[in-house]
Amino acid sequence: MYKLWEALKEARKYKWVELSHSMNEESPYWAGIPEGSVELGTTCFDWGNPMLECLIQTFKFPGQFGTHIDFPGHFIKDRELSEKYGVQDLIFPLCVIDITDQVKENARYAVTVDDIKAYEDKYGQIPDGALVALRTDWSKKWPDMDALSGTGEDGSENFPGWSLEAVKYIYETRSAAANGHETLDTDAAAVAEAAGDLVCERYVLDKGKLQVELLKNLDQVAPAGAVVIVSYPRIEGATGLPARVWAITE
Repeated sequence: MYKLWEALKEARKYKWVELSHSMNEESPYWAGIPEGSVELGTTCFDWGNPMLECLIQTFKFPGQFGTHIDFPGHFIKDRELSEKYGVQDLIFPLCVIDITDQVKENARYAVTVDDIKAYEDKYGQIPDGALVALRTDWSKKWPDMDALSGTGEDGSENFPGWSLEAVKYIYETRSAAANGHETLDTDAAAVAEAAGDLVCERYVLDKGKLQVELLKNLDQVAPAGAVVIVSYPRIEGATGLPARVWAITE
């Protein structure tokens, strides 16, 4: 009778996949964030209060905590922050580029334009407005911070990610709206090391695009044809926020 209700019934026949990590006090975050920046579930109004019998908690966390969305103002001064984006900006066609085989051979692997073109040869062109996510299976290392960083005996970081050429391809040759990955950073470790900066992340955010970091379960999502929804608290002025992310997939 009602079209959207019927559409929801139809959507529930598909697989719904959680793409965000569960978080607690022990969840990892970037080493540059000061200790004490995470305090989750602190009681500020307890049971037994004569005013009202209920429990209220406070939550303190950095914007870049756990699975999170980054807005342009995170890296680019005076650019768009959280309030810029409406609900219509937070649902995307999802393209999952699988580079797990390459990562098994080289933990510092950076996805190439040829990898993306091979994906398109198999699944079709990346559609306008897509969120393009890198599947590396790196999320299976959560919540071990040393494993996520790929910390070597010499203190080096070793993890896969994007190359600058690849992000330019999805945004300039194609018209993607966002990118995502399972790692802590956009840039593969080798790319960041060579540039002395997170050049891929800086490029993405300077383009006014969005990115979602520390995704999980991309191995449970169809490479093409899925839809992804990114949700976060409606807090103004945020450079980034923890996100609940899920896919609806065949």
